[in-house]
Amino acid sequence: MIDVADKNQLLRNDVKKLGNILGEILVHHGGISLLHKVETIRELTKDLRKDFSEDSYKKLKEEIASLEPPTRSQVIRAFSIYFHLVNMAEQNHRIRRRREYQLQEDGVVQPVSIESAVLSIKEGQYSDDVIQQVLNDLSIELIITAHPTEATKRTVLEIQKRISAILQALDNPMLTKKERKDLDESLFNDVTALWQTDELRQRKPTVIDEVKNGLYYFNETLFDALPSIHQELEDQLEEYFPENNWKVPNFLHFGSWIGGDRDGNPNVTPEITWETLKLQRKVALEKYDEAIVDLMKRFSQSTTRVSLDEELVKSVEQEEITYMAEDEKWPVKSEVYRRKFAIMLKRIREVGKSDMGYLAAEELEQDLVQVKNSVEKHQPSHHKLKTIRKVIRQVQLFGFHLATLDIRNHSGEHEAAITEILKVVGISDNYAQLTEEEKIKILDNVLQDPRPLLLLEEDYSKETQEVLKVFKMIKKAHAEFGPRSIEVYLVSMTQSSSDLLEVLVLAKEAGIYRLHADGKLDSALNVAPLLETIGDLVAGPEIMKTLFEMDVYRNHIQKRGNRQEIMLGYSDGSKDGGTLTANWKLFKAQQEIHNMAHNYDIALKFFHGRGGSLGRGGGPLNRSILSQPGETLGDGVKITEQGEVLSSRYLLEDIAYRNLEQAASALLEATAKVANKKLEKGQLREKAWEDAMEDISSHSLKKYQSFVFEDKDFLTYFKQATPLQELGALNIGSRPMKRKGSERFEDLRAIPWVFAWTQSRQMIPAWYAAGTGLQAFASKGQENLELLQEMYKNWPFFQSTINNLQLALMKADLTTAKEYLNLVEDQTIANRMFTNISDEYKRTHDMLLQITGNEQLLDQTPNIKESIHRRNPYVDPLNFLQVDLIQKMRSSQDESEEVLTEVLLTISGIAAGLVNTG
Repeated sequence: MIDVADKNQLLRNDVKKLGNILGEILVHHGGISLLHKVETIRELTKDLRKDFSEDSYKKLKEEIASLEPPTRSQVIRAFSIYFHLVNMAEQNHRIRRRREYQLQEDGVVQPVSIESAVLSIKEGQYSDDVIQQVLNDLSIELIITAHPTEATKRTVLEIQKRISAILQALDNPMLTKKERKDLDESLFNDVTALWQTDELRQRKPTVIDEVKNGLYYFNETLFDALPSIHQELEDQLEEYFPENNWKVPNFLHFGSWIGGDRDGNPNVTPEITWETLKLQRKVALEKYDEAIVDLMKRFSQSTTRVSLDEELVKSVEQEEITYMAEDEKWPVKSEVYRRKFAIMLKRIREVGKSDMGYLAAEELEQDLVQVKNSVEKHQPSHHKLKTIRKVIRQVQLFGFHLATLDIRNHSGEHEAAITEILKVVGISDNYAQLTEEEKIKILDNVLQDPRPLLLLEEDYSKETQEVLKVFKMIKKAHAEFGPRSIEVYLVSMTQSSSDLLEVLVLAKEAGIYRLHADGKLDSALNVAPLLETIGDLVAGPEIMKTLFEMDVYRNHIQKRGNRQEIMLGYSDGSKDGGTLTANWKLFKAQQEIHNMAHNYDIALKFFHGRGGSLGRGGGPLNRSILSQPGETLGDGVKITEQGEVLSSRYLLEDIAYRNLEQAASALLEATAKVANKKLEKGQLREKAWEDAMEDISSHSLKKYQSFVFEDKDFLTYFKQATPLQELGALNIGSRPMKRKGSERFEDLRAIPWVFAWTQSRQMIPAWYAAGTGLQAFASKGQENLELLQEMYKNWPFFQSTINNLQLALMKADLTTAKEYLNLVEDQTIANRMFTNISDEYKRTHDMLLQITGNEQLLDQTPNIKESIHRRNPYVDPLNFLQVDLIQKMRSSQDESEEVLTEVLLTISGIAAGLVNTG
């Protein structure tokens, strides 16, 4: 066992080992002078952090200015590669710590695990009915998006995965001397390959490239990790409640936006979406093919040794006649299970090709269940067939569609199409100019009329026809891939009730929403608003209330199981009003919409559009879940998983499992407390806390907007004091950086907004204006500060908010950020703006320490704190180099492709070092 007093020593050993290998590679490729140059710069930045001196600062600047190609590029890459190696070492240490818990004696339970959640339920003495209801209510849906924040290429990720596997293997105490030597050699070779691989993409990825990148995680980890989480919950319930036979439903799902998100991405066409669905099905069928081949090897039972269900035997004989040519049949007649699996394989391989293939995944599931039931009748009942049960669970979870694909488009696209359609058919000359009440009246009438609205397609513009093609494609997809293939249509920039009704009208014209002449209604698509800006969040309750009071919309909701999905955008809200105000408005909107919907007996599923970075609502999954209003969790949770989050959470199976386990355990405990009304103090909040947040938020919003929207020099500072201009060349996503190619701040996407601030180490979106809000409230009296301290201890939302602010301030570094002032043409503007930022940073820092009682930021999470300290001396040189190179480019001293490449290398390296892009 590892000595608890020094539990991170093995991590340090791994980092040292990898660092030594990198050093040897640097000497080989650039000579001892390259290694000395890297070490000199690293030592100077370390000295500056320990004790800033003008002499050390001057030396560092001289060292960086003296770098010439190709040495400069090699120095940049040395620091960048180091971060990739540190990231792998830290992930391996996470896996190591989890195994340490599993090796402990009974009674030692890992925190935030499924076992700890089930144990908590056991200790809470919940009734059996409550526990089963909790299981039935559990629902987590994680949505992979193509938002362009993954700066690491797939090839590099593959190398990282191999290195991680070697690090895990080296932990095996039973390795022989030769085995250890071979592993060390392989480790050296893979680190060498990492150094010798071009980490920058040579072209922007296509949408299909992004689809394949997303599918990689299903193929590598998720297909196995999801059923493992369900099995673990079953096992722990059986362990702690052996007298019960619990039914664990399929509560954990993955979906995707990649190939379906049309908002601002002209490259996502109906044809691309169709190709996406085909690729997803291909992956699912290939995984089932592998699984059935494996089952065929395992289930070798012979009728000469064991009895089988007569019904199964008959079905095999009949199906062999129907589906199998003579040379395709399993040759041993007594091995009935293998004969059955041979038939199943044939039918899987014919899906989508001929009528011999399975028409739906449910047919494959029935065949698997038939085999399982037959085998289980002839072995001891307390021994479960986990292998075939896992495959059955996979079929239930992934079907033939693999992941439900959400379709998203901007509300303006729908309004434009409806405006044109209504004009052509003579209902309204200019629908877009009508009042909201007038729009609703027209849309209500159209939806209550069984007759179609459209004339021939030739009467409509290309743009309107493209919108209509999307809905026709959805109808076709339901027939080809099943209704689970596309279940939700998201309306971005929802600002009124008519925005959702317009989508229902378009669905009606495609036959997805259909009112029959006899009054019967079919509705096969959920329509979900995306509330993004502060104003939209405030208006959200009234928007949904208007819809819930309309018969036509209520009838649609009833057909969808009396459930409404509502997406909350963290990125644009934060960009609009600052992180603290945005998070509070999001919390409040959930609370108000939930309470309102409860009055109409409608269940709400909130879809949290979080990014990976703190400025876009990022953070650990379990903390994200617990920070929501407790009363909303029983209807399920849906969260986006974006960009670099995918590789950090789902590249390695053990890490994927641990992240999903933490999310499942958090939701399980929280849902149990809500269901049993045994809510801990703070789970449902106290009014004084909400009043405090309202006060804090108002001051924070005023401070934020006065800086971002009212200061005439803000945009100049932002564009010049960050690498915003250079980000577009990084080739990390198929989607444009700006909506409509506009230069307006409002049309700048939230991802480059956050990415640029992160690179310059100012990280404004993640913390700015929080200190002003907190201080304004605390300064009114000691009792207010004590209230904030109480909120931090007892309110998960506030605790998560404060902890994320601590993390943001730790990752920000204003000493390094000051270097970026050199990029601002007007130094008066630069110094004035930076003074504002510095003052707010100090204000926020001091308030966080007072609220938490910490001596230093993140004292409560020493592992994260140490990780940041470990990285900073290596991130700083990349920032200094980035500023130097951008100065060269912008001053036209050097506009060569080589310098641009070096700038992009620094961007990629800083992203790896901070484990954050956008």
